[in-house]
Amino acid sequence: MIGLGTYSFFWQHSELSPQRLTLSDMLQLSSDEGVEVFQICDYAQVEDLSTSGLRELKATADDLGIALELGTRGVASAHLDTYLSMATALGATTVRSMINTATEKPTLAEAQAQLEGALPAWADAGVDLALETYEQISSTDLVSLVEAVAHPNLGICLDPANSVAALENPRDVIDRTAPYVKNVHSKDFAFTRRGGWVGFTLEGVPLGTGLLDYDYLLEVVRPEERGINQIIEHWLPLGESIEDTIALENTWNTSNLQYLRSK
Repeated sequence: MIGLGTYSFFWQHSELSPQRLTLSDMLQLSSDEGVEVFQICDYAQVEDLSTSGLRELKATADDLGIALELGTRGVASAHLDTYLSMATALGATTVRSMINTATEKPTLAEAQAQLEGALPAWADAGVDLALETYEQISSTDLVSLVEAVAHPNLGICLDPANSVAALENPRDVIDRTAPYVKNVHSKDFAFTRRGGWVGFTLEGVPLGTGLLDYDYLLEVVRPEERGINQIIEHWLPLGESIEDTIALENTWNTSNLQYLRSK
């Protein structure tokens, strides 16, 4: 399925927004766009919900015909246990995570031990954990970790744009991770010259207008055939005003959905 998530409404749920969106608001806007899956990713407020609050959120999503996914950072056992419980309450069958957090940077061996201890419970619950490709850990190391753990409920959240910052070619990342992909973050990007032509800025653009060969990703990963959800994200910088930025964010949501649906 093609979906939206909290990163699709990044500016609209930020503290800068004059009418800050709640999760229910984002679910309703997603439903208005005909979306069937929504990923609550790196959204700290969801951790404050009680079990009954999580169930109420699931009921809202169910009423709108939207399946939920979760996203967090870290692989510490206690943290993964918490998110598994949350995923169970929300009916989410996929959770995206990253190896590192702001305060924890385990070695690959430490991450492997943590994952091996946690994943049997994930299998019992029928929930997949997808580790995202990003610049702090090479895609080669990430694939090696997934292969070392060798658990059917562990895979990769593919976001080729992130790895560009580590000078990894998006096609190489796609090829390397394809057998293990369980989730896709869909965003395009481009380089533009900075003022005075001193260096470049790497930032987001609407899907199909930048440097990411999305047709190649679809050809190699085959997300629809494999039942892998594609979640739209943005690297949308703040414009001249928050109002203009929010308007553009909504425009990108609509255009990116149209782009993916045309494939």
